[in-house]
Amino acid sequence: MAQAKSENECRPRGRPQLRSDAETKGIVLDAARQAFAGDGYAATSTEELARRAGISTKTLYRLFPGKAALFEAMCADRLERLLSAVDLQATDEVDIEKGLRAALLACADLALDPEVVALQRMVLQESAAFPELAAHFYKNGISRTVTALAGWLRAQVKKKRIALDDVEEAAGMLIGMVASAPQRAAIYGGLALPSRKDIERRVKTCAALFLDGCRAA
Repeated sequence: MAQAKSENECRPRGRPQLRSDAETKGIVLDAARQAFAGDGYAATSTEELARRAGISTKTLYRLFPGKAALFEAMCADRLERLLSAVDLQATDEVDIEKGLRAALLACADLALDPEVVALQRMVLQESAAFPELAAHFYKNGISRTVTALAGWLRAQVKKKRIALDDVEEAAGMLIGMVASAPQRAAIYGGLALPSRKDIERRVKTCAALFLDGCRAA
């Protein structure tokens, strides 16, 4: 009995360890991405976001000052995978065409992701009433994607693999070639997004056009 009592006295007491703010933010961002894409920005309340994340509204406001700040953080969080993928391709060992295809595929994977396209559709629908949505989406989505690809192109220019006067402009053109038409078809035409095979074929064509052109000899 004395031994059992000693073991019980040594057992830790008190509340279980709470979830960290970083973990809670991740859960909130996932809930926000689904809610905004599914229900729209205006129709999604902070109370609903807190309920989906399993936290109180007080905790939600402690982590994010408001719904606009949460939307901005969600867009930024969604881009991190793309940015790291593009950065990883700027190596000496990668052939220029293979490297460009990999960089463009990373851009296309995010630009043509069903959730991202749904968010873009929502932004277009509600930007008149909430102009800050378009600004946040551009800053944390379109602009950062172009900047990431421009960084990759700049590295290739320094290695004298390609020659460009304006890498930012070229990056915007490339992303437009890869993603703009399928995005418009899905958002305005209600068509299905391209399959992975279709995206890879489009990326291959865009890379060849960019590097070699298509004018007949």
